[in-house]
Amino acid sequence: MSLIFTIFALVFLTELISWIGQTALLEFAWDLYSRLFMNASYTRQRQLKAELLTAKKELMQTSAQDQFAKWAKLKRGVDKGLAELEKFNGELASRKTAFSLKFKTLMWVLTTGLSFFIGWWYRKAAVFYLPPGWLGPLGWWMAFPFAPKGSVSVGVWQLACRRVIKVGERTVKNILAPSEPVAVPVEMGTDSKSS
Repeated sequence: MSLIFTIFALVFLTELISWIGQTALLEFAWDLYSRLFMNASYTRQRQLKAELLTAKKELMQTSAQDQFAKWAKLKRGVDKGLAELEKFNGELASRKTAFSLKFKTLMWVLTTGLSFFIGWWYRKAAVFYLPPGWLGPLGWWMAFPFAPKGSVSVGVWQLACRRVIKVGERTVKNILAPSEPVAVPVEMGTDSKSS
């Protein structure tokens, strides 16, 4: 794939991720990961919750004064179940935190890191050349910082692509968004008489 399309695809991917939202992508990826690789853990968590609710229901139906021994045994069971569930929830939360860190690192590498790397690697390459004298004395700016004179550099092409994509995004949002009714100011009649 040529450099011009590679940079455009990278900028588009970055903007697409920002449109969707990194947190929405993280939640989707976590749900997918947990369904594929941690199904047994969530099954165990649901089982613990069901057992705990059953034990709590039985505890609530037992009188602490009339059947103290049974009530105390059920209370110890409920407390033990709560402790086990809390421990299990903590393990799941730490797994999610670790996944979140890895996912955010991957997103940074795929967007910002890759953009920096391509800009650095191709810093002296021309994305494409402009016709001679097309921009006059401002032509050097298009080659900024290291591309040959009369060309468009990677950094400038990234900026141009990002700008065009943002304008396209705004246009699509304006077309698809329902127009809000505009409030028209109404003059109130005055009751004072002029002399």
